[in-house]
Amino acid sequence: MTAALRLATYDDLLALDEDVRAEVVRGSLVVSPAPLPRHSKVQRALGSFLGRPFDDDHGVGGPGGWWILLEVDVRLSRHDIVRPDLAGWKRERLVDPWDMRPIDVVPDWVCEITSPSNARHDRVTKAKLYLESRVPHLWLVDPETRVLEALVREGDRWMEAGRFSDGDVVRIPSFEAIELDVARIFPPAPAPTP
Repeated sequence: MTAALRLATYDDLLALDEDVRAEVVRGSLVVSPAPLPRHSKVQRALGSFLGRPFDDDHGVGGPGGWWILLEVDVRLSRHDIVRPDLAGWKRERLVDPWDMRPIDVVPDWVCEITSPSNARHDRVTKAKLYLESRVPHLWLVDPETRVLEALVREGDRWMEAGRFSDGDVVRIPSFEAIELDVARIFPPAPAPTP
C-alpha cells in the first residue's frame, strides 16, 4: 500500500521564508525566480495606466470602481493559491480587501507577465486554472515579443479579444473606458541597427 500524496495548501506557503516567490497550483508548491527588470517595468506601467483611472484616488479623472492589486495571494480553491502579477476586482465584489491574505474572491481580471522561464506555466497551466475558476478576463503580456494578448471567458473556453503590440492604441475588455497605448507598457524598443 502506498502513502497518499499530500496536496499543498496555503499553510505550506506560510511556512516558506517571506522572500520566496511561490504559489500552490493543483496541490503542488511552485517556486518562481525573481523577475527581470523588464517584467517589473511592465507590471509597474500596467498598474499605473490602469490604476490611475480605475483605482487610484477612487477613480478621480476616470471611471473608478476597481481595486487593481499587484502580487497578492488569491485562493481559488484549497489547493490552488496563485499570486498573479496584477489582479483586479470590481469594488462591489471585493469591498474591503486591505487585511485579507489570501483573498478568497475570484478576480474579475488577471494579468500574467510571461518570461522564458514561466511562459508555459502562465499560458497553459494557470490559464486553465483561471478558466475553471471563472475569471472573466485574462491578459497575457510578453515583454520579450512586446505583445499583449487579451482573453475573455466564454463558457468553458477562452476567446481572444485581441493581440496588441507597438503602434496599437486600443480599448481592451474589461477596461474599455480608456485607450491604452500598448508600446508604453514595455521598456523602450531597441534602436534599429544601422
